[in-house]
Amino acid sequence: MDTLYVSARLQLSTGRLVLCAPSIELAAETLAFYERNRTHLAPWEPARDPRFFTLTAQRAALAVAVGNFEAQSAIRYWMRTREDPTQLVGHVSLSQIARGVSQSAMLGYALEGACEGRGLMTEALGAVLAEVFSDRVGLHRVQANVRIENARSVRVLERLGFAHEGLARRYLFIDGAWRDHTMHALLNPVERAVICV
Repeated sequence: MDTLYVSARLQLSTGRLVLCAPSIELAAETLAFYERNRTHLAPWEPARDPRFFTLTAQRAALAVAVGNFEAQSAIRYWMRTREDPTQLVGHVSLSQIARGVSQSAMLGYALEGACEGRGLMTEALGAVLAEVFSDRVGLHRVQANVRIENARSVRVLERLGFAHEGLARRYLFIDGAWRDHTMHALLNPVERAVICV
């Protein structure tokens, strides 16, 4: 059996942000976030079927996200600013969480276009990384793959200490074509032994 860890906290707080775990009650707010940012996110995310932009689809996606969070197979936090807590302004997600001798995950994130340039994503990622590297979750490595054209996102990762590890050629089909991505990773500064049976 792997070393056992407890679940990630349902809410994280920073100086300017509150980050909350998924719940089906967020469906109207997640839909509003995606509708507001449809054009802004298009170059960085997969093409969305029109049905994605419905409450039904958002409720279904959030139900899956709740199950994944409870199972710790994927962890997502939705972001609100303290100055305007009435709407969601982004999310941070860890997917493909692998336990055993890997203790790793893939990082993804998105931020409201109107909120860029304020350091909010750096702040959110710092809080989430502290949580997943803590004894509560116990990850060893977090990897982020970013389109080479997304210089702003690369700078965020560099500020957080992520190391550039290489190039993933034609990695994802984004914005109408297979796109190259740079690979970045951050290791937990605390090394923990893993014992498997």
